[in-house]
Amino acid sequence: MVNAELDRITVDPAVLGGKPCIRGLRISVGMIVQMVAAGKTVDDILSEYPYLEAEDVRQALTYAAALAENEYHLAFRPSA
Repeated sequence: MVNAELDRITVDPAVLGGKPCIRGLRISVGMIVQMVAAGKTVDDILSEYPYLEAEDVRQALTYAAALAENEYHLAFRPSA
């Protein structure tokens, strides 16, 4: 079942090696999240990539948040 809230996130083995992308474009969810983490605003991202829409950015962040909430793969140094 496709989550209607994430209907802009696509996965295709022929596009970026199967990484989750925005609407089949060669813009990965990870790329969007990295831009936000680097301090870019939604308006900055949309200015750089005019074929993206604000909803694309929102869904990329929603997807990343869902992964972070449900997956535990990264090894972090224990806090002191």
